[in-house]
Amino acid sequence: MTRKKRRLMVLLLAGLGLGTATALTLTAFQDNLVFFLSPSDVIAQRPTGDRAIRLGGLVETGSVERRTGADGRPAATFRISDGPNAISVTYAGVLPDLFREGQGVVTLGRLLPDGSFRATEVLARHDETYMPPEVADALRRSGHWNPSQGAAPPAETWNTAPRNGRSGG
Repeated sequence: MTRKKRRLMVLLLAGLGLGTATALTLTAFQDNLVFFLSPSDVIAQRPTGDRAIRLGGLVETGSVERRTGADGRPAATFRISDGPNAISVTYAGVLPDLFREGQGVVTLGRLLPDGSFRATEVLARHDETYMPPEVADALRRSGHWNPSQGAAPPAETWNTAPRNGRSGG
């Protein structure tokens, strides 16, 4: 084998090794990637329950029901809305101290076949002026908030509007 062929073979093997390492890294990253969706996005895209997603929006006023689960742990059911659509969320565990109706939340979990959402984690906003960027984007896209007109409107002003019948659970 000539020197030129040997060099070419080494370069090809190095390229193959680098490509394989890149493919394995991207595959591992994709398995752990969690997408953020608003209720309208969930209804439009209908993601499968085999993948974890982040569902964000505002907790609908009057939708929170707290109870004790069969295992004795606290549990809650509530609805997350982005204005035109809302999705029912169930959560087993202690809700954050700042969790309340009309406030922005981001939940991590899976969509169930009946269209409801089972959360494994609930994140509440941390003060009166903060809104998760994903929730702010969803409000802008749905037409409920224009940043040039000031702060986001309180949830009570828009999240009780009649829905279009596709409320997701």
